[in-house]
Amino acid sequence: MKNESTGSISPDNLTDWAQVRAMKDEDIHHDADSPKTTTEDWEGAVMKVAGHEVGTVRTRGRQKTPPKVQLSLRISPDIVEFFRATGDGWQTRMDDALREWVEQHKAA
Repeated sequence: MKNESTGSISPDNLTDWAQVRAMKDEDIHHDADSPKTTTEDWEGAVMKVAGHEVGTVRTRGRQKTPPKVQLSLRISPDIVEFFRATGDGWQTRMDDALREWVEQHKAA
C-alpha cells in the first residue's frame, strides 16, 4: 500500500479510523502511568532538540491593550519596503506613522 506523504506502509500498521472516530471518551483506556496533564504541569517546561534548548513553554496571559484589527490592505510596494527595511516591528512603526497622520489631520 502506498501513502503519498510517507511512502510505503505495511497493512499491519493500518488503523481503523472509523472505529476510532466512533469511540467515546469512556471507551478509551486511561493508563495510570500516563495521566492527563494540566497547565501547571507545563510551567517552566523547556523544549530541547538534539540536547539543545530551543525554547520554553509559556502560556499567554490576558490581552492588556485592545486587540488590533486584522485586515487586507493594498499599500504601495516602496512604502512597504521602506518599513520592512527598518527591521522587526515594522508593522508597529507603520501603525504609529498612520496614527501620527490621523492626529495631525483631525478636525479641530
